[in-house]
Amino acid sequence: MIFANKTWVDMERCHIAAGKFFGLPPEQWPSDTVCRQQISADGSQRIFVRLIGPDNRRLLFIQPPDGDESGLLEARSACYIGNHLHARGIPVPAIYGFDPDSGRLCVEDLGDDRLHTLLVDASEQEQLQWYKKVIEVLVRMQIRGADGFSLSWCWDTPRYDRRLMLERESGYFLRALCLDFFALSFDRQTIEQECCLLADRASRAPADFFLHRDFQSRNIMITDNTVRIIDYQGGRLGPLAYDLASLLIDPYMGLSANVQAEVKEQYFATLRKFVCYDRDQFEREYLVLALQRSLQILGAFAFLSKQRGKVFFARYIEPALHTLGDLLAKPAAADYGGLRELARLCLLHCRSYENC
Repeated sequence: MIFANKTWVDMERCHIAAGKFFGLPPEQWPSDTVCRQQISADGSQRIFVRLIGPDNRRLLFIQPPDGDESGLLEARSACYIGNHLHARGIPVPAIYGFDPDSGRLCVEDLGDDRLHTLLVDASEQEQLQWYKKVIEVLVRMQIRGADGFSLSWCWDTPRYDRRLMLERESGYFLRALCLDFFALSFDRQTIEQECCLLADRASRAPADFFLHRDFQSRNIMITDNTVRIIDYQGGRLGPLAYDLASLLIDPYMGLSANVQAEVKEQYFATLRKFVCYDRDQFEREYLVLALQRSLQILGAFAFLSKQRGKVFFARYIEPALHTLGDLLAKPAAADYGGLRELARLCLLHCRSYENC
């Protein structure tokens, strides 16, 4: 059992919310009629526990690690941003209770069906049918989610900006993958100059839209045949193309070039219902933001697999490197020759690395 009685007493707000959800008065909660089941957390350090009542009604408790100050801040963001998105009609889990002192959340349980598990082996036609639904949700979230959004809700940074790109994306890639994971030698000055150039260009994109920043198939649930969004607590303001790139170059899915192109067309057609945006400008922004996202993905997979011991992520390093190479091979990416060579070198090492 994850939660001892003392923990339940400490989390009074969530305790009361859960009791109400299952129709139990405070004196009868916690109850032996409610089962507890720990569920996996992917790359997160948070603890997820599913509560299952006698009528099979379900509730999810989420708590940060004890004594983790950043985890507490992240949980508060999850509450504030989640309530905001829910109020704007974005299909995120309903929040039933939150204890700001411990960071424990009591939320709607969306089940186990992720977009990834539903579609990873599906036909392109079936993928396109679902991705059309996802795109409609994404565009609404980007536009409506920005309306009334408070930067004070952000636990990490309030905006996606140049500094974040250099520290948490290209810098992450160089540290976690190239140095720590593969122990590569490379011309650091040249590579860092190219990373600065890439960040300069990516930071020119208008950044006044809601940005999820991890919008990929394992953070999209399918519940009662509808699209639902989770893991939005890292939300902030940012550019449009980043979340679309996250969705299309998602290494968990490995979407074909044809599917990516069709989904991008669907995205732009949907976006035009909300805002006017120049298509050529969007395409330029998409490439540099997709490159930024690729670097972030690779840094994260290397860190999680090596430093956190979550080897599940290592298997996706090679497909993510292929995607990075494909992006860097485009004519518009000609200025990043050093990065292109470094990506090729990483791929060679990956093929001889036992966990890739």
